[in-house]
Amino acid sequence: MQDIQFPVNFDFNISTFANDFTAKDSNGTTIAYVRQKMFKLKEEISVFDNESKTKVNYKIKADKWLDFSTAYSFYDNRNREFGKVVRKGWKSIWNAHYEIINEHQKQQYIINEKNPWIKVLDSLVGEIPVLSFFTGYLFNPTYLVKDSQGKTVVELRKLKSFFGKKFEVSKTGILDTDDDDRIMLSLMMFVLLERRRG
Repeated sequence: MQDIQFPVNFDFNISTFANDFTAKDSNGTTIAYVRQKMFKLKEEISVFDNESKTKVNYKIKADKWLDFSTAYSFYDNRNREFGKVVRKGWKSIWNAHYEIINEHQKQQYIINEKNPWIKVLDSLVGEIPVLSFFTGYLFNPTYLVKDSQGKTVVELRKLKSFFGKKFEVSKTGILDTDDDDRIMLSLMMFVLLERRRG
């Protein structure tokens, strides 16, 4: 996923039992089909080149069983690890907090919510029968990817949609092309986890 044409749209498939979505660039070209294996103690995600699932470009694997603070490592098609995203447990209760780590085990970026109150309202309304179906239209949080200087380089927005199934990734700052894969895979794992949490 080098030289990505932003914005990129994530569109979840709500007609299957799997947790899966398609990622398309600004030209409408599919850059990835993401599928999470269900009913596994250790989470594992396959990132295919398209919906036909003929070629696996990346794997994302959890380092622990279902846990509050877990690292999700990235592997290329030669099974080489080249980074990870780490969910910081207690920090993520109020404000989603993830760290993107490079292949040298150094933190490069963090992912945070722009306004944590939106997620709180989304979760509260989501508990109300009938209204829960429409939270995808009412509350749409934005998440920021920041570099080590605190500058926002990428923004992930939940778009208005039924069942909250659409997200958009936009580039807002200068981004090293070597980091495209790590950031995009981090956001793919992030959205799988945060969408499930509400």
